[in-house]
Amino acid sequence: MKKLELMIFDLDGTLIDSGKDLIDGVNGMLKSMGLQQKAAEEIKRYIGDGVVKLVERALGVPNLHRLEEALAVFSDYYGKHFLDNTVLCDGVEDVLRAFPKTPKVILTNKSSFFSLAIVRGLGIEKYFEEIIGADSMPFLKPDPRQIEYLLEKYRARRENTLMIGDGKNDILAAKNSGILSLALLNGLGDRRMLLELKADYYCETIREMVSLFEGR
Repeated sequence: MKKLELMIFDLDGTLIDSGKDLIDGVNGMLKSMGLQQKAAEEIKRYIGDGVVKLVERALGVPNLHRLEEALAVFSDYYGKHFLDNTVLCDGVEDVLRAFPKTPKVILTNKSSFFSLAIVRGLGIEKYFEEIIGADSMPFLKPDPRQIEYLLEKYRARRENTLMIGDGKNDILAAKNSGILSLALLNGLGDRRMLLELKADYYCETIREMVSLFEGR
């Protein structure tokens, strides 16, 4: 059983079940702007590339000239509601406690402000060395430079570093940097696409990974 030297976690759909609040945030924005709201499944497909892309996709090409306004409206709405329905994914604390000696980092395309606020609000900040959000560096997943920074900082070998996520950008970031990848199939990401990416490991739920790696 492999012993990990560094665990890198995605946030939305991996550690937290935040889909409903994100969907409500987008539809709240659209309603406030007098635009037609969208189906939940459609909005889910927009998630994963950061707030700018989320809002751009929700607006659609005809309304992109209102992007600056939309970003402000979304941030205001989501800022008031980001913990209305968001909870930890099932088994998250079991996993975090199972690897007490392994450094853990959150790497997300969500803003640092909301990421930290949610992690603190749900009581799991203590498990992580740091949180790297969309505005922490000048690039986002799947750019490998964030992971390169982490490998150097924590002196972790690629073959013993694992990226855990539910989206294509998580798996691609791992592949682009030569580290191991674990795809979660029950998150916000598209299941078929995740399977096509051929991650190193697959789990239906995050709790399953406890049996794959050496913990205590």
